[in-house]
Amino acid sequence: METPKAHLLKADLPGLEKEEVKVEVEDGRMVHISGERNLENEDKNDTWHRLERSNGKFLRSLRLPENAKMNEIKAVMENGVLTVTIPKEEVKKPDVRTVEISS
Repeated sequence: METPKAHLLKADLPGLEKEEVKVEVEDGRMVHISGERNLENEDKNDTWHRLERSNGKFLRSLRLPENAKMNEIKAVMENGVLTVTIPKEEVKKPDVRTVEISS
């Protein structure tokens, strides 16, 4: 999502703690979000009818736009949702001046 002041990346990561997720910023305007979700402990006496949780490693890489402030990226994990905030650089408006027309 893009707001007037920042780019926001959101990832639903239910069941993961912030220590299990890694956010890396790379030169070349790349952000990598990675982690691993392990299988729940199985009890030999339990009978599973259906398991709808994925497990294993995951990695998402995203190239950020030119106006991203790469040194000010922040990440917050709350209630299983990772939010990465990338502030935007101010876009300089062109310097416009009026020229007097002589006769």
